[in-house]
Amino acid sequence: MPKSPHSAPKSNSLSMWFTRFAGRAAHIAGTPWIFALAVGCILVWAAFGPLLGFSEVWQLTVNTGTTIVTFLMVFLIQNTQNRDSAAMQIKLDELIRATKGAENAMLDLEELTEEELEQFRATYEKLAREARRPKGRTAAA
Repeated sequence: MPKSPHSAPKSNSLSMWFTRFAGRAAHIAGTPWIFALAVGCILVWAAFGPLLGFSEVWQLTVNTGTTIVTFLMVFLIQNTQNRDSAAMQIKLDELIRATKGAENAMLDLEELTEEELEQFRATYEKLAREARRPKGRTAAA
């Protein structure tokens, strides 16, 4: 288990480049300026509709542009989301591992099957119901 960022395994340069690129692109794409630019593009496209007689080429232009942007953004956002989720899982695993009395079986739950997760969920739902029950009452009451 790596103890510090300096002992973490090194990635290849293409992976590192894509990670930096995807994170930066996803960040920029989420800014108000990019949203305003997108709205502006749609307004310009819509304004040209009457001038071009709402032709098939006019329609195809926006359909093609939005499809390409959407297709590429899916990969950038998914990459960013995957890294964020992995980092969050590692942080949670470390908190569980370092907390005295914590159930270490909770480590790496994301690797379990749906059935195994359901068993854990049922156990914790039962514990929650018992914790909400007024003191002195039994399960039969």
